Amino acid sequence: MQIEIEPFTVHKRVPLTISRGTTAQTTNIWLRVEQDGIEGWGEASPFSVGVIPQPTQTIVAHLQSLQPLLGNLSPLDRQAIDDLCTRQQLISAARAALDLALLDWLGKSVNLPLWRLWGLDRQRIVPTSVTIGISGPEAAQQRLRDWQQFTEVKAVKVKLGSPAGIAADQAMLRAVRAVAPADAKFSIDANGGWSLSDAITMSHWLAEQGITYIEQPLPPEQDAALLTLYQHSPLPIFVDESCLTSHDIPTLADRVHGINIKLMKSGGLSEALRMVHTAQSCGLQIMFGCYSDSALANTAAAQLAAFADHLDLDSHLNLVDDPFVGASMQAGCLLPNDLPGLGVQRAHR
Repeated sequence: MQIEIEPFTVHKRVPLTISRGTTAQTTNIWLRVEQDGIEGWGEASPFSVGVIPQPTQTIVAHLQSLQPLLGNLSPLDRQAIDDLCTRQQLISAARAALDLALLDWLGKSVNLPLWRLWGLDRQRIVPTSVTIGISGPEAAQQRLRDWQQFTEVKAVKVKLGSPAGIAADQAMLRAVRAVAPADAKFSIDANGGWSLSDAITMSHWLAEQGITYIEQPLPPEQDAALLTLYQHSPLPIFVDESCLTSHDIPTLADRVHGINIKLMKSGGLSEALRMVHTAQSCGLQIMFGCYSDSALANTAAAQLAAFADHLDLDSHLNLVDDPFVGASMQAGCLLPNDLPGLGVQRAHR
């Protein structure tokens, strides 16, 4: 088995601001696995959630360290490959790229899309939200109008946790709601930007606004306080930064209503599927999200989207130079296609 590692830089149409900062571009990694004339593709994108930041150069170094060790293995040798990744302490974004590529290769080898291999129903896929980053009220309104130029908006995620405080959060949300489609579903993501008292206050105010759920209201180091919020909030609480893999789910199950699965955190689709089943066994809801992922990684996540109660797979829609095409937006839903594997191709530019 041969692997190729190729960095590529993507630029956002509109920079995204959350409680931790602003992102305008990222350099991601395109990983290709080849054997028997079949090529599987994967993607890694940098992120900084968790104990160890995962910048591009670190992801590349981890993949390069693995490169010479895979030569005698087949993409079908998953148990051996997983053991190797564990011994090498491969970080999750690098592991995600390899996992996606191996599964893409598998789907192509049997000429079936992954969603079909897993027996899933595309008709169950819910609309994906479009994201409004932290900004002033007028800029937030314009951002929603911009989104409406590119896609049918059925769901909106508004980033709150402004450094200016919850009054600024409330003003921004009111402004966006004023120009949104009447039937659009709204959710909130504070990215850990609130205190416990502000989160309790906002949960009641947001419930009055008809918000669907609140994502990551508290910083991950305050997971113990989630139990108090869970007891006082009239809205469902989801966690993102607090939940990286399936190992995190059981300890959160008594204080949240759902989890946000991201392929870069989980280490790929294989662990994402374990997270789905673990969350289901704990009675939790499921959503899939993204970082600065291209259509390659978001199409990969869409393969499991039929499991999700909520979806936030819009990052590739905000890129001006996405090198890939895959899943398509139809009536606000990101639907995987019928091509084998991930169903991703190079974009024609």
